Amino acid sequence: MVVGMIVVILFACFFCVRSEFIVYNTSQGVVPEKINVHLVPHSHDDVGWLKTVDQYYSGANNSIRGACVQNVLDSVIQALLADKNRKFIYVEQAFFPAVVETAERGCSAYSQAARQLGSTGIYVISYLSYFLIFSRNGGMCMHDEATPHYIDMIDQTTLGHQFIKQEFGQTPRIGWQIDPFGHSAVQAYLLGAELGFDSLFFARIDYQDRAKRKDEKSLEVVWQGSKSLGSSSQILTGIFPRHYDPPDGFTFELNDESSPVQDDFLLFDYNVQERVNDFVAAALSQASVTRTNHIMWTMGTDFRYQYANTWFRQMDKLIHYVNKDGRVNALYSTPSIYTDAKYETNESWPVKTDDFFPYADHENAYWTGYFTSRPAFKGYVRMMSSYYLAARQLEFFKGRNSLGPHTDTLADALAIAQHHDAVSGTQRQHVADDYSKRLAMGYLEAEELVASSLACLAESSSSTGCGSIATKFQQCPLLNISYCPPSEVALSHGKSLVIVVYNPLGWKRDDVIRIPVISELVTVRDSSRRAIESQLLPLANSSVGMRNYHVRAYLNKFPSDAPKYWLAFSASAPPLGFNTYFISSVDRAGASSTRSTEYTSEGAENGTIEVGQGNLKLSYSLEKGKLTQYVNSKSLVKAFIEQSYSFYVGNDGRDKDSQASGAYIFLPNGSFPIKNEAQDPLTVLRGPVLDEIHQHINPWIYQITRVYNEKDHAEVEFTVGPIPVEDGIGKEVVTQITTLMKTDRTFYTDSNGRDFIKRIRDYRSDWDLEVSQPVAGNYYPLNLGIYMEDNNVELSVLVDRSVGGSSTVDGQIELMLHRRLLHDDHRGVGEVLNETVCLHNECTGLTIKGKFYLRIDPIGEGAKWRRKVGQEIYSPFLLAFAEQDGDNWTSSHIPTFSGMDPSYSLPDNVAMITLQELDNGKVLLRLAHLYEVGEDKDLSVKTSVELKKLFPNKEISRVTEMSLSANQERAEMEKKRLRWKTEAPKEETKVVRGGPVDPVKLIVELGPMEIRTFIISFDYILFAHMVDP
Repeated sequence: MVVGMIVVILFACFFCVRSEFIVYNTSQGVVPEKINVHLVPHSHDDVGWLKTVDQYYSGANNSIRGACVQNVLDSVIQALLADKNRKFIYVEQAFFPAVVETAERGCSAYSQAARQLGSTGIYVISYLSYFLIFSRNGGMCMHDEATPHYIDMIDQTTLGHQFIKQEFGQTPRIGWQIDPFGHSAVQAYLLGAELGFDSLFFARIDYQDRAKRKDEKSLEVVWQGSKSLGSSSQILTGIFPRHYDPPDGFTFELNDESSPVQDDFLLFDYNVQERVNDFVAAALSQASVTRTNHIMWTMGTDFRYQYANTWFRQMDKLIHYVNKDGRVNALYSTPSIYTDAKYETNESWPVKTDDFFPYADHENAYWTGYFTSRPAFKGYVRMMSSYYLAARQLEFFKGRNSLGPHTDTLADALAIAQHHDAVSGTQRQHVADDYSKRLAMGYLEAEELVASSLACLAESSSSTGCGSIATKFQQCPLLNISYCPPSEVALSHGKSLVIVVYNPLGWKRDDVIRIPVISELVTVRDSSRRAIESQLLPLANSSVGMRNYHVRAYLNKFPSDAPKYWLAFSASAPPLGFNTYFISSVDRAGASSTRSTEYTSEGAENGTIEVGQGNLKLSYSLEKGKLTQYVNSKSLVKAFIEQSYSFYVGNDGRDKDSQASGAYIFLPNGSFPIKNEAQDPLTVLRGPVLDEIHQHINPWIYQITRVYNEKDHAEVEFTVGPIPVEDGIGKEVVTQITTLMKTDRTFYTDSNGRDFIKRIRDYRSDWDLEVSQPVAGNYYPLNLGIYMEDNNVELSVLVDRSVGGSSTVDGQIELMLHRRLLHDDHRGVGEVLNETVCLHNECTGLTIKGKFYLRIDPIGEGAKWRRKVGQEIYSPFLLAFAEQDGDNWTSSHIPTFSGMDPSYSLPDNVAMITLQELDNGKVLLRLAHLYEVGEDKDLSVKTSVELKKLFPNKEISRVTEMSLSANQERAEMEKKRLRWKTEAPKEETKVVRGGPVDPVKLIVELGPMEIRTFIISFDYILFAHMVDP
């Protein structure tokens, strides 16, 4: 009877308890006197890595990884609707155009969610969905910070910010770069403070640096990334004490192993107090390494929240019970709330300068290999970047057409390509192919725009606008492998090849153009029909073979006759304008271009051979087959210099903590010089335009060094590959430029093509470095170049794409040009870095063709060359080709054009990095000062640009200065920005910035390293300025 009554009572209690619904109190805010644990729910979803961006979005190809972004977004929306106190941050905006499109198609679930979420706390960082309330970072992707050019970083961020502003009226104020593999100074001051951001957060820093910062409570600092802009561009920077996931035991994805909060007394394993104790212990542990009483927990990681309730249910319980316990305070939060809480404490913060490269996660794992990984893709991204810049200029001059063609597709593809697993070269091969495909599709549309714009500008009738355009221009995107169909034609009598040479730079420019031709009986004339000096150089057999193979492999075309020569001539073009040149056939050799005179080392005297007929002369040793001396008669520099190749053996992971060299990690296991194996002597080609020296180093390295008669630097074109791996050894190929300079372990590398940062071998300014990898640990990313100096001279080397570089020996600069490896480095990609090119199911290793440029200057005089030529490398001439019958081009076309006043050019220290007509007819203009404070005695000064001469024949009605991404007025941005206190602030020279733009004078001032962004309105726009020769 007693037992029966107990059973009845238990059942009664069971139904009693189960009938009560526990309401969790999740409304808690900040409590000043307690440790506040800011729970920041997030999902980090790569826009391509193991799967393509579309596969990640739709959940396709789940045999690789079970990840579906669409599920994340659907699930999070419903979870947020259930409780207005919940928060969520999301980073990758590239996924959201598809979401918006779904909503616009009338999907009732999305539409209802969008309405309801208007008053809830969803919080989107970086790249956000249509259900946005608050936004941060805001670009199309979480871009890499080592391998992109700063212009690409600005463009992709602007694209995202404009989308956010137009769709949601929001302006991000927080940076969230949690996953890139090291962090650049440009990210801090340019893609942070200059955007109006108040703080920046990330996870990855060197393991030694993190350990010291935890001991010193300096994981949060004020970062001054620019010595030129100083404290005016500082930003609070928070480094997570571990990765960007939660503390151990607090991950709640479906099937995760963390114990849930079990708060039902009628079930076994009730553990509320145990879980609260775990929470408090983790909070106190993190608080012990963090200043102030605010700490952040990043509640999420890669592709989490596919079933969001598994997270939010547990966080609801934790907030409820932890706050009832009372030892610490837990709250749903965002980085913005966290930043404001930190600011309210009035804390003084340590100051950080320079950057966070290189990054290592343990002693034998330096993430410096990816600086060079996938060099062909890196080169393609850079090529498309410069093309996008020029195409937008031409679209502006022609006038944007709402019906197209546009640069929009290329803009989207380039934006995604800046992702930290894209241009970095750390994605799987099929994903790299997908990125390339998107760029190619974008290029095709932009190519059509460029062709029509140039035709519009060139045709005389276009002075009243573009009507029916008759001229059909072609372009040659594969000119780097000597494939250019429009120039490879037989010019019959009376026909000419027309070349329009467009200059996207803001100053007049002279450069040498080389195009492949099939006949030696050709001559070159300028826009006035005057014959100009030109030179024929025989096409090397290796170049012909590479050309034919890749045209068949990539275009499925079988070119019949390969061109026999390069035709080289010096071309000139006005700022933001073009000039026209004509190639025609002649009947006799005497009237044609000059054939290069060929010399071989067999007939040379004194054991040396010399190239260069202008100021610069290079001498080569016949015995060594190498460069030995550099002489410039103008600057009076005479120096020993030697260039060589070697390779590092990629570690296979059988020793050194089982770490292998791979897509991310550079871990060499010995270095081996590459000796000159070829029996062919050095071959020198001389002519009126340039000299070339050809070196067949071995069967898979070929090099051409060019010295132009009118230039004072050397251009080195290298062809590397296929790297042989039949011996089972992965190889990382480098070139060294060696001098006798006394450099005292010091060299300088650029930050995303912008500032130069001083590097000291085996040294870090923030901690006492324990050297474990003397090579890999001294590598840095190069986007513009690297230089070193002693008391007398400075040697500068500029690059045409992102590469890794260093000075591992005094007086020597080293560049890594190519990598082919046979082992995975176990950092998640799960695929070896072994790129191949396949034709008819037969694959060979990837061959790379690229360039670097070198020059030696007297000490203090190299900056002018680095900055000017660096701009020319980034923005080469854009060439367009057409055929004409007869000699009547100038009667129907304008041969010379400038988008600026013909009497004006930009100052030598200013570049126009954006000129773009927006959809509303206004113009986005960015001007960048190219020099740092103290970099050059003449050009590191305030300068100015005259907008009236920049836009001739246009009536400027309004000039509004904007933030870097043009999503808010600069004045309003400065009013809102938080000003952080610092510990013992260092005295700094007064920061020089340009003043307000007078609406009458319309003159823009720029201080050193300053970039200014404007939206310009016109009362009317006349057609672009045409200039007769």
